[in-house]
Amino acid sequence: MRLDGFGLLVDDMGKMIRFYRDVLGFEIKEDENTSNVYLVKDGTLFLLYGRKDFEKMTSRRYEYIKGLNGHFEIALYVDTFEEVDEAYKRAVENGATSVLEPELEPWGQRTCYIADPEGNLIEIGSWNKPYETKDLTEG
Repeated sequence: MRLDGFGLLVDDMGKMIRFYRDVLGFEIKEDENTSNVYLVKDGTLFLLYGRKDFEKMTSRRYEYIKGLNGHFEIALYVDTFEEVDEAYKRAVENGATSVLEPELEPWGQRTCYIADPEGNLIEIGSWNKPYETKDLTEG
């Protein structure tokens, strides 16, 4: 099996599409008014499912956490420490909830946390080098 993408069950489809598209730069693949919306970020499929539509399709009801939740995080990478600060500031100015302001961690990564309009955690981080080389060991 190969990872094809991942999805979120959402309450307010329009608000969530606008956040991921306009604030974080995900590319939307169809109209906003569908029950399943496909977005793409750097070649990874990101699906937004309407909660009520998903429940109807699966003939089940689910429990949903309200507010900030710690079930998972979405991690986004930028190439420089400065871009962490810029992305954080832009996201918060455009509706993200601040969870952790940018800081340099003891392990050498600059990172911050925000939450989307429905409380899902998003990390924006950098090792201060291009994405393609971030996992290469030096020496």
